[in-house]
Amino acid sequence: MKSAQKRATVYFDPQLHRALRLKAAETETSVSEIVNDAVRQALAEDAEDFAAFEERAHESRVPLEDVLREMKKRGQL
Repeated sequence: MKSAQKRATVYFDPQLHRALRLKAAETETSVSEIVNDAVRQALAEDAEDFAAFEERAHESRVPLEDVLREMKKRGQL
């Protein structure tokens, strides 16, 4: 069963709205589908970022000053 869709009012920059309408027409999809796909993709990227942060949460932390000092000592800076 398909979940009920929710309606929202979104204000776009006029040029962005024009581009969305043109893309929708060219791809035979709706502006809503394009926006929903873009939001899903952005949220998926956020979820990946959070997962990466979680994986690295237990790594030891090294102060930036120490890294820069070591790089300078090795001639990398």
